[in-house]
Amino acid sequence: MDLGLKGLRVLVTGGTKGIGLRCAEIFADEGASVSVCARDATGVTATVDALKAKGATAFGRAVDVSNAHALKAWVQDSAAALGGIDIVVANVSALAVADDEAAWQAGYETDMMHSVRLVNAAMPWLEKSGAASITLISSVSGREVDFTGPAYGAFKAALVHYAQGLAMKLAPKGIRANTVSPGNTYFDGGIWQSIEKNNPDLFRDALAMNPMGRMARPEEIARGVVFLASPASSFTSGTNLVIDGALTKGVQL
Repeated sequence: MDLGLKGLRVLVTGGTKGIGLRCAEIFADEGASVSVCARDATGVTATVDALKAKGATAFGRAVDVSNAHALKAWVQDSAAALGGIDIVVANVSALAVADDEAAWQAGYETDMMHSVRLVNAAMPWLEKSGAASITLISSVSGREVDFTGPAYGAFKAALVHYAQGLAMKLAPKGIRANTVSPGNTYFDGGIWQSIEKNNPDLFRDALAMNPMGRMARPEEIARGVVFLASPASSFTSGTNLVIDGALTKGVQL
């Protein structure tokens, strides 16, 4: 299937590892130009170089997405480097799973407000695009109460609500907005690898909850993100795509 991504301009936050990296790579493989950001400057440089090696136009910068000024500057400079913006993917999370006030603050600034600020900063270019879409990465923790902290699940649920509102508001402008809710996703340098090493009992219990007997691979989530964001999914807006290997038990009506 041709996803219609050739020549489109894509921004991915948290684009140097895990789901974000695989999104950036797949967008590039499909012919899109890609800009990434992450806190790790070395990772950004390596990712941009790898995307360029694929023949893609690529740009990147080390950014703490909770810094509103830095995030906006990256969006503006990405638009200049790529020649516009058609698609944004908000992928960064603070992974604040503690049950304390600091977790609420971190989740608000990073999970929630980075998504809002990314959308707002990109809007002047999205409004000019003929294939504009917004995809926010939520989580199955936003669908049901689990072992993560209350702030993490609450903000992941809020992202779904926010995207639904954007979908309704922006539909007359031809701008789509959706969320993707991944289940447990394992990759090098990821949270589940850390838990496997440092809290093996929790890892064992979490793994046992997965009906498929394993956690997702980043590319399995990224393929859904890229499809949902692409023109091939042009009439899909206001949807929360759950990719969890049947982990969650709630029925999404």
